[in-house]
Amino acid sequence: MRAMIQTAVLLAGLLGASAAPADDGIVRRGGEAFPIASSVRVPPGAETLWLSGVLPDVVDAEAPVGSAERFGDTETQTRSVIAKIRAELEAVGWSLGDVVKMNVYLVADPANGGRMDFAGMMVAYRESFGSATQPKLPARTTVEVGALPVPGALVEIEAVAARVPKAVPAPSADE
Repeated sequence: MRAMIQTAVLLAGLLGASAAPADDGIVRRGGEAFPIASSVRVPPGAETLWLSGVLPDVVDAEAPVGSAERFGDTETQTRSVIAKIRAELEAVGWSLGDVVKMNVYLVADPANGGRMDFAGMMVAYRESFGSATQPKLPARTTVEVGALPVPGALVEIEAVAARVPKAVPAPSADE
């Protein structure tokens, strides 16, 4: 019996460590072996912000229209897209740490043997998610698609952000 209780306490501790709520009340599970959350629980009353798909900026205006060189490789494009997502979030007073879900669409990169460059995307992704400065991980899906709306674009990301409004302090008796 004692061994079962010790096992239960150990298991509860392990589960609690991987599913601890952030200071904002949002619970992110997983992320120990790979920098994405296996699930994210957003509590009732949280604000939600849905970001439309974001495409990269042009990095070489001299490159032919419709070429991947015009937007850069997958890593460069991912960095550009995440910077644009960060700017959109900051414009409304939010941050990348508020992102709870991402859908990443990658086009096969001709420079990567005609396959999506998942590794290149991950280099730029890891700079902004699961780092020491921004440790919160979103749930995420990454898929290869045939094309994106802008020829030469290899990356599009849509995101959902959520945050629990800060409690408003109750008025004091003097007010």
